[in-house]
Amino acid sequence: MIKFTNGIILDKDFNLVKTDVYVDKNKIVSVGDKELNADRVYDLKGNLLMPSFKNAHTHSAMTFARSYADGLPLHEWLNTKIFPLEAKLTGEDIYWLSQLAFLEYLTSGITACFDMYYEPDDYVKASVDLGFRSVLCGAINDFKESAETLEEYYNLYNNFNELISYKIGFHAEYTTSRALMEKVAALAEKYKAPVFVHSSETKSEVDGCIERYGKTPTALFDELGMFNYGGGAFHSVWVSDNDIEILKNRGVWAVINAGSNCKLASGIAPVKKMLDKGVNLSVGTDGASSNNSLDMFKEMFLICATQNIDNMDASSIDAEDILKMATIGSAHCMGLYDCDLIDEGKIADLIVIDLNRPNMHPFNNIKKNIVFSGSKENVLMTMINGKILYDNREFVSADAELIYKKSQEIIDRIG
Repeated sequence: MIKFTNGIILDKDFNLVKTDVYVDKNKIVSVGDKELNADRVYDLKGNLLMPSFKNAHTHSAMTFARSYADGLPLHEWLNTKIFPLEAKLTGEDIYWLSQLAFLEYLTSGITACFDMYYEPDDYVKASVDLGFRSVLCGAINDFKESAETLEEYYNLYNNFNELISYKIGFHAEYTTSRALMEKVAALAEKYKAPVFVHSSETKSEVDGCIERYGKTPTALFDELGMFNYGGGAFHSVWVSDNDIEILKNRGVWAVINAGSNCKLASGIAPVKKMLDKGVNLSVGTDGASSNNSLDMFKEMFLICATQNIDNMDASSIDAEDILKMATIGSAHCMGLYDCDLIDEGKIADLIVIDLNRPNMHPFNNIKKNIVFSGSKENVLMTMINGKILYDNREFVSADAELIYKKSQEIIDRIG
């Protein structure tokens, strides 16, 4: 059992309190002042213990294309650079490239990611071997995999390992025929399950869908019955007022990826409008090939900054709302209701934020400091499933040098 003491806790009500937290095996067993026998005492030294960040949209193995194809709009970037390089990847490549991403997530206080990619066997092995929590999302389209493989993965990986779960999903409307989308919708109905998809990322994507079907991607997915049990729309930049109503009424999560959307000039998602309308909101980094970092602090800052610019109002959005989006919101989007916050009985996916750094002083508002001035520099410890994987800014068990070496060998071969 580990006792966290002598610090500040971001509690279940998102208040800052001075108390102790006990973790036994993978669970939080006590939050409060009572004394329990602990095998280890973790002295927080005045720092902050808080629920971890969850990355609600990414493509982990795409670390292979970090800074490889910069300066291009989305569709040219995908078709001329990314897809040809992806075709050269092996399952073993995906194993090492994913572990590289996991290391970066740990340094950013991210304990789980919602990963959309191929070769799930190798990805899952990488996740379990390193001790990282992953929710996998189907990525089928007209060129890769099928509805049958999607169902196979859904049944296999939802009963595989405590660190692994799987959601029904497909790549996007513009890569997927109506017939295949109808099969995805049928699976959602069969399993009473949510569906997750790239949606309304660019104006050209939305315009193309309207030209093909006479409606936006969101409206099309709703018409097909994909959102009958909720789901998630990755990016959600070019959403209409009707789209926002559909997202709200269906309980669909809009997953905001500000870094990627800014870098690819895709646009600014109407986060303030969606917040005001009561849409479920979460945060993702997208992949390292389009961002190019996997940094939740940058994402939170960019969401706030771009909303202020978009609305020409410096008070357009509350930083605390964004902090909740990146922690509790992303956890709920991913179905991780058992490791979303600090409370007795919850799974211990926790991080320690170093407040004893210049960028955290003075303590006018710690929660806003995390969003506006925080960085990876402030992540002191990252715990997943009750195990500390990153402590005092060092990887506890992962062989980082080997992962770096393997990743470089891959890009040297395929690049």
